[in-house]
Amino acid sequence: MGLIHHVVTGQGLPPVVFVHGFGCAHSDWDAQVAHLAPRHRCVAVDLRGHGQSPGDAADCSIERYGADVAELLRALGLRDAVVVGHSLGCRVVTEVALQAPHHVAALVFIDGSQFAPAMRASLLERFASPDGFATLAGGMFKDMFTAKSEPRMVAAVVDRAVRLSRAVGEKMMLDLQRYDVARLASSLGALRVPVLAIQATYTNERRERRTLTAGQSTPYLDMLRAAVPSVRVKIVPETGHFPQIDEPGRVNALLDGFLAARHAG
Repeated sequence: MGLIHHVVTGQGLPPVVFVHGFGCAHSDWDAQVAHLAPRHRCVAVDLRGHGQSPGDAADCSIERYGADVAELLRALGLRDAVVVGHSLGCRVVTEVALQAPHHVAALVFIDGSQFAPAMRASLLERFASPDGFATLAGGMFKDMFTAKSEPRMVAAVVDRAVRLSRAVGEKMMLDLQRYDVARLASSLGALRVPVLAIQATYTNERRERRTLTAGQSTPYLDMLRAAVPSVRVKIVPETGHFPQIDEPGRVNALLDGFLAARHAG
């Protein structure tokens, strides 16, 4: 396969690269690209098996996704990029920074998380039924929004996730769990670039997604702070798992501040 599908918009430094989450696509970043493109070169990608990038399950993993984005940065001649990831994309951009350190100046995590060891057995049990993946994906994605979310947008995002290739979807959910247990903390600890974490939700003990309040922490954020002591954590309260869509003004303002600090430095 050649380069993954990507859309380049605007000019200016530093370049900003956007990596979507599981079952998503580059269009999730439309509001951020529109806001930043007048001042920055923006690149939004589709990961393998998502959007307009082809991909078989056997070729999909967090590490492979990171290698694909790293290859794109090299091909486009991007250096000192700020790479932004959402959800699954937080793991991917971590891999990008480790695999292409000379091309990455900083990372932004948007609503990251960490799967527990026990999640693997639960996933395998759900996937054993013919409609297990679609049912699980539909329920998970519906839970990612709040009553304030625009209904047509929610329906489109849920439908997109359910229509993801079952083979790719099951492989990547299991790979998320594998990466989180085996590599996430150590990979984060190996980072040598500034990191901004924009967090909006967490999953409680019953695996229900809940919104965060200002100043609240979570086991994931505690792990992140332990692995990356210099991380800057910003909470976007009372919104869902897609703050870049539900609260674009707040997310854009946080990105502006982080990018300005990089320029000043």
